[in-house]
Amino acid sequence: MNMRALARYLPSGRWAVIAIPFLWLLFFFAIPFLIVLKISFSRLAIAMPPYTPIVEVVDKALHLRLNLGNYAALFTDPQYGLAYLSSIRIAVVSTVLCLLIGYPMAYFIARMKPATRNIALMAVVLPSWTSFLIRVYAWIGILDANGILNRFLLWTGLVDAPLRILYTPLAAYIGIVYCYLPFMILPLYANLVQLDQRLLEAAYDLGARPWKAFVRITLPLMVLPLYANLVKLDLRLLEAAYDLGAKPWQAFLRITVPLSRSGIIAGCMLVMIPAVGEFVIPEMLGGPDTLMIGRVLWGEFFNNRDWPAASAVAIVMLLLLLVPILVFNRSQQRTLEGRLA
Repeated sequence: MNMRALARYLPSGRWAVIAIPFLWLLFFFAIPFLIVLKISFSRLAIAMPPYTPIVEVVDKALHLRLNLGNYAALFTDPQYGLAYLSSIRIAVVSTVLCLLIGYPMAYFIARMKPATRNIALMAVVLPSWTSFLIRVYAWIGILDANGILNRFLLWTGLVDAPLRILYTPLAAYIGIVYCYLPFMILPLYANLVQLDQRLLEAAYDLGARPWKAFVRITLPLMVLPLYANLVKLDLRLLEAAYDLGAKPWQAFLRITVPLSRSGIIAGCMLVMIPAVGEFVIPEMLGGPDTLMIGRVLWGEFFNNRDWPAASAVAIVMLLLLLVPILVFNRSQQRTLEGRLA
């Protein structure tokens, strides 16, 4: 059999490209999710691993033993409910703070001159190039009783005694907002939805190869979607609003904000979803008063070694996170239907 005949039975390049993300989801999401789901229906056991199998063979018959007690405990033990509510509250408040800070930053960066704009974007992205753990440790030195912030406040005479900020919920808010702010300014998903395919077609018509079009067009817009969303706004709409007597804040609220709605929603999702399950920041900055579901998961897995209970907590948390994802997808679908109408 020659190579040409063999090539007929091999998948084409298009199928290979499509298969890569599906294989990624299969191995790094679907399979781990099914494993955690299986553990959540098992019972705690003194063994390694510390849970009982849910499928057993007895007298040559296959028996499925599902334990719903782990899920029942989530509704009977108030600790889990308080942890879920506290995590959602902290995530929502942090998302709103990121939006209030990140939207003006993206807006003004989009209005800068190209040379200044690149410097501003570099300043936004640069902290993310360092270790997440090191950045959180830096805030311990800033918020500590003998840290930089308290020393500055004492030096200026604004306070008479050091403020207790570290190991409080306020410190957790500060850490989450600081670490997730780039995800609000540079949300990945919004750009993939709004990518203008005419740019790629024009690049191909001008002789650009696929990899060059990806590097020069797709990649920058994919990394900077909220910023790209604001850059692509039609400034003639703002000029028309000004000519009709609208004040700058009215034009901003009635034109700029609605046109960048998809970028806002994507940024909020990318901040809120990981913030709900955050563990490192509440553990290092929040102290014992900051109850979040990530800390509960850590305690069940590593302190209590109760893998079935921890797996049930993780499954319920994942189901809760599906709600904002479905809302976002519905919003995107309505936007697309409005464009096609």
